[in-house]
Amino acid sequence: MGLVRIELFATLDLVGQSPGAPDEDPDGGFEFGGWQAPLLDDVTGAQVFGSYEKTDALLLGRRTYDIFASYWPRQSGDGNPIAALFNRIPKYVASRGTPALTWAGSTQLGPDLAAAVREVRDRHEQVSVVGSLDLVQSLLRERLFDRLDLWLHPITLGSGKKVLAGGVVPSNLTLLEPPSAGPQGTVLLRYALAEGTPATGDMTA
Repeated sequence: MGLVRIELFATLDLVGQSPGAPDEDPDGGFEFGGWQAPLLDDVTGAQVFGSYEKTDALLLGRRTYDIFASYWPRQSGDGNPIAALFNRIPKYVASRGTPALTWAGSTQLGPDLAAAVREVRDRHEQVSVVGSLDLVQSLLRERLFDRLDLWLHPITLGSGKKVLAGGVVPSNLTLLEPPSAGPQGTVLLRYALAEGTPATGDMTA
């Protein structure tokens, strides 16, 4: 059985909406599209690339799929290893509608999301979930993930879709390695889903 690995870029107030470009996701009148771009540095770039090196499938929500499908097929794989990787590996799309799957290697998941994700995980070694905030809520709620890579950026926005919103259930996670910061102040936190639910105690005892 492989791993389902969620890759998330977030601000300190945990906004994950539209990090890459101004017009990426203006839903709800979001004004800060492209907030991640000024904070990119070589350290963070290497971390992101390293997290994808062993990826052999993408698991995407409908909105993120549409964004990726309009961009990555038009990027040359020459000198762009992420473009070459994303264009080569299978793409699985979670959608209640009937998306036009124009990107080569794309498949829509069946209506039973939990069963479909487990089947994808059984078929691949490392399945990466990128963006796809609505899908992430479902994966968190059903505990259908194994790893969580969270890049926290040193800004707050005060508005926008949160990465941990309506799908969180009580869960334990294990920090896999010490936090790592880039020169622009972005901190990478890598977690694994652990057994059980959070314990409570009494600090006054």
